[in-house]
Amino acid sequence: MAASLGGGSVEIREIDGFEVKLCGDFYELLLFNNKSDPFPENLELIFPLYKSISESFHNDKRLVNIKLSQEVSEKAINQLKNTNVLEKLIIVNPVLPVISGNETALPFSTVASLLEYAEKEDLDLAAIGLMYEVYQSGLPEAEVIEKMEHLVNIIENSIKTGLAGTVYDDRILPQQSHLIDKAHKRGKILQNSIINKIIANVSAIMESKSAMEVVVANPTAGSCGTVGGVMRAVADDIGATYEELIQAYFATGVIGAYFAMGPGFSAEEHGCQVECGASAGMAAAGIVQLFGGTARQAVDAASMAIQNMIGLVCDPIADRVEAPCLGKNVSAAVNALSSATMSCAGYNALIPLNEVIETVSSVSSQMPTCVKCTGKGGLAITKTACMIKEQLASNKKSPVHNS
Repeated sequence: MAASLGGGSVEIREIDGFEVKLCGDFYELLLFNNKSDPFPENLELIFPLYKSISESFHNDKRLVNIKLSQEVSEKAINQLKNTNVLEKLIIVNPVLPVISGNETALPFSTVASLLEYAEKEDLDLAAIGLMYEVYQSGLPEAEVIEKMEHLVNIIENSIKTGLAGTVYDDRILPQQSHLIDKAHKRGKILQNSIINKIIANVSAIMESKSAMEVVVANPTAGSCGTVGGVMRAVADDIGATYEELIQAYFATGVIGAYFAMGPGFSAEEHGCQVECGASAGMAAAGIVQLFGGTARQAVDAASMAIQNMIGLVCDPIADRVEAPCLGKNVSAAVNALSSATMSCAGYNALIPLNEVIETVSSVSSQMPTCVKCTGKGGLAITKTACMIKEQLASNKKSPVHNS
């Protein structure tokens, strides 16, 4: 049995009746035997670098779970097998790109101490974000940057894929990202406006996602269009280099990290305020970084952007993460740009980021479950939404077409 935690993350909580907690961030050993049988008492000696050892029971059986930050050696496995007390042994390899347990203590912890450290050391938020990833992963700086480049390349490719055109039967909306350019050429919308590029880019990523292409859950699949869409539009508008764009993504990441320490990204728990709300805050910080702003300006921009999204419900039509998700992603992206602009211009965020993130959690407790990605409230239960859901279930073809 597993649970979705949001942001593409899952947690396995039960295996064959045994309670476990597997998140894919460790090398894991699952050791099974009878509860009445003896068990190796020297596990700490066999695995001196273990991070945790826990056990659970189901009926007359025992499960021992060992978590490690390094790959399990064949020598250690053979030592276990030679004890002849195990019924079954399962090795679970990590699936996340960064293995837990290799982190070192950061010189800051709270948002306030982060800002104090950044100002003392004269660091922008990108430098802080890179430092955070290096300390958390235990990887060298060059490898961390390489991993970020890989993610950004996927995001950039999602924009190209979406703009080139995507087709997928089991979705609500057809390709629409190309319509912005068509309307621009006809003089039907603002000319030479960054808003046009933001809408097209965000739409392109969301269409790639809905066509089952590869996207980055940034911070979630449902909000994957915001950060990438607006960051690309701003980078193009100001002529930012590839290296500057990569640095800006580290600024977005550290905002996401502090949001994850708070409510996390599960719309099932908190509504869309933790999806599009979080992505707006992350993007705002990244845009300030592209503008050459300070760490404090970036954090304040994130605060303002998230403030504007508090209480946002999650009510996807026909259980597809398409509508009203697309519009919310676009709104979050434009919100990010306006918040970054205000912060760099000297506007007062008033409420510190940590208090804003805390408010997201408190507001969540006041929101009814029906508007938390259940399909039982909001736009999801309108007459038209119900009709669309029935059509998709009956013929698996998109019920909406553009002329």
